[in-house]
Amino acid sequence: QLSDSVIDRMKEPSSPSGRQHRPAGTVNDEELKKRIAEELALERARRDSEAQKRRLKQEQMYVRDEFGKLLERERISSNEHLTRAILRERAATEEERQKAQRFAKQLEEKDRELRKHDAYYKEQLARLEERSAQFYKVTTEQYQKAADEVSARFKRYESHPICADLQDKILQCYRQHAQETLSCSALASQYLHCVNHAKQ
Repeated sequence: QLSDSVIDRMKEPSSPSGRQHRPAGTVNDEELKKRIAEELALERARRDSEAQKRRLKQEQMYVRDEFGKLLERERISSNEHLTRAILRERAATEEERQKAQRFAKQLEEKDRELRKHDAYYKEQLARLEERSAQFYKVTTEQYQKAADEVSARFKRYESHPICADLQDKILQCYRQHAQETLSCSALASQYLHCVNHAKQ
């Protein structure tokens, strides 16, 4: 289909020099067909060019849209990864903080337990020392009392050698008369008589 302006152009002579003194409307059929064919070719080429331009523009818009969507997906994905990484880091940090708090509480509990045990052992040791001192005091008092009672009940016995003078004389006689012991028999009789008297 041709527009009216195209048809009007085709009816005009191709150049001013080609104009002849022919009445209007008497255009050569061959020339008209040729010009129509040329105009059709030009119109088709123009339409094809416009169609290609529209397709190229559409393709460019499609590519731009797809690229924009891709960038948006990448941005969303990157944001999601970043968000997940931040959440993981926050979770790890929170877990470490909670672990540190639990460990600090455990240390505080152990410290309180140790202080409690230490106070208990010190108290028990003080009681044992007090009991030991009391036991030592009582034992010492009882021992001293028993010693005083024994000392008061039993008087010390003092022993003295009996017939000491006769014993010395007999020993001296035996030394002087080693070969004649019968010479000391009288002293021996006196010593035995003294000893028997002392026993009585």
